[in-house]
Amino acid sequence: MLAKVNSFGLSGLSGYKVDVEVDINRGLPGYDIVGLADTAVKESRERVQSAIKNSMFQFPKSKVIVNLAPAGAKKEGPSFDLAIAISILVASEQVKELAAKNYIYFGELGLDGNVKSVRGILPLLISAKEKGFKSFIIPFDNQKEASYITGIDVYAAKNLKEVCDFLNGAGNLEKVENNEWKVEHNDYIKEDFARVKGQYAVKRAMEIAVSGGHNILMAGPPGAGKTMLARCVPGILPDLTFDEALEITKIHSIAGVLDSNKGVVTTRPFRSPHHTATNVSLIGGGKDAKPGEVSLAHNGVLFLDEMPEYSRATIETLRGPLEDGVVTVSRASGTYEYPANFILVASMNPCPCGNYGSKDLVCTCSPTQISKYLKRISGPLLDRIDIKVDVDRVAFLDLKSDKLEESSAEVKKRVDKARKIQQQRFAGTGIYCNAKMTNKQVREYCVLDEESENLLANAFEKFNMSARGYTRILKVARTIADLDGSKDIKSNHILEAISYRNIDKLSL
Repeated sequence: MLAKVNSFGLSGLSGYKVDVEVDINRGLPGYDIVGLADTAVKESRERVQSAIKNSMFQFPKSKVIVNLAPAGAKKEGPSFDLAIAISILVASEQVKELAAKNYIYFGELGLDGNVKSVRGILPLLISAKEKGFKSFIIPFDNQKEASYITGIDVYAAKNLKEVCDFLNGAGNLEKVENNEWKVEHNDYIKEDFARVKGQYAVKRAMEIAVSGGHNILMAGPPGAGKTMLARCVPGILPDLTFDEALEITKIHSIAGVLDSNKGVVTTRPFRSPHHTATNVSLIGGGKDAKPGEVSLAHNGVLFLDEMPEYSRATIETLRGPLEDGVVTVSRASGTYEYPANFILVASMNPCPCGNYGSKDLVCTCSPTQISKYLKRISGPLLDRIDIKVDVDRVAFLDLKSDKLEESSAEVKKRVDKARKIQQQRFAGTGIYCNAKMTNKQVREYCVLDEESENLLANAFEKFNMSARGYTRILKVARTIADLDGSKDIKSNHILEAISYRNIDKLSL
């Protein structure tokens, strides 16, 4: 007998329908899976066979052929186990065919018949919903993740027998109830601006960077507080919107790092890979073409501490994501595209000893050593960083001062206010902040008066700016104006934006 049920496979962040067909014919007992299946799918033969037997059903003593269509699409992972088992049981007339055809199935099977959680449930359900499917049976441990999608019927299963009894009308499955999404306190907050003495210019630069989603680089000697300042950033990040949260959750679900107890990301990510990170771990790829750190930091922050210590080949791969906001990973199994819109927060010493350009420390490096060190970060990569700020040592009197510094909570209020202005400005465009404006939007929202135009023209010639540098100054100026509550960009906004473009410590 021939039977067919439906499942979905993943290609990047998008799902595609997979027909799980089973044909049981007379002949010598055999069990084969065809349809461009990877090793994990082929190994499901043993898992499914044992799960069926241990769930008190009969595995057919005939020739069993399982086909996963379309045959041209690579099938990866164990998420097809449940669909294969149900299709075999339908073909062997142990489960009602009409009922089984009404659902899409996801789940890995244990040898005892238990249904185990799988990666990527959220993007799978969203893709299936977009293609018109409304009813699903998923692993019980994935129900939190599925509970934030409205307009569909999702049932959570603990084991194969439970699913079969439900389809045969002899039992019930727990229906997943919808949860209301709420923003939570950021788990990554380790520091507060209130504990950072001095460094007012750097704090201001960070406020601007976070408000507009701009990349920022801090340069200064060891111990000046660069890392501590970076760790304050999560405390001033604007609250997530639900659409942003879904985008992040999709990526984290595919990567297998999603907290199953929450089911959805509720805070902006803050990723800080070690400087020994490889190209694959940073950008993504590998055997399974998983998303890398730049995608895991989507809609959040990627912090590179002491950026010159990273392999030059590795950090140069950031050029594309910083410019386009996406990463394309090409492997033999296909080409996958992952979003990578993040704020780059980077720090560095200006020379090997760290004292070059300091107002009170003596640099012991030769000009050749300094030049070689600075060249670890290429000009094109620096050109993609909107804000560059000088960080020097804090004076002793500032450190000992009892003066209360402004807290991160107060800074966040201004950031949230600026982000709301931007959300209203870009409503319906898929853009959430000034840094992601298109050239057309820059021309529309960054109109300058004559005085500001002249200032920018003079700076363009003096600093030999690129067209990219010119555009990024306009975006930063737009953010500064938003923080001031100004509809128009004024000359003081342009002057401040220009001041963040170049610093002496990064040139020799």
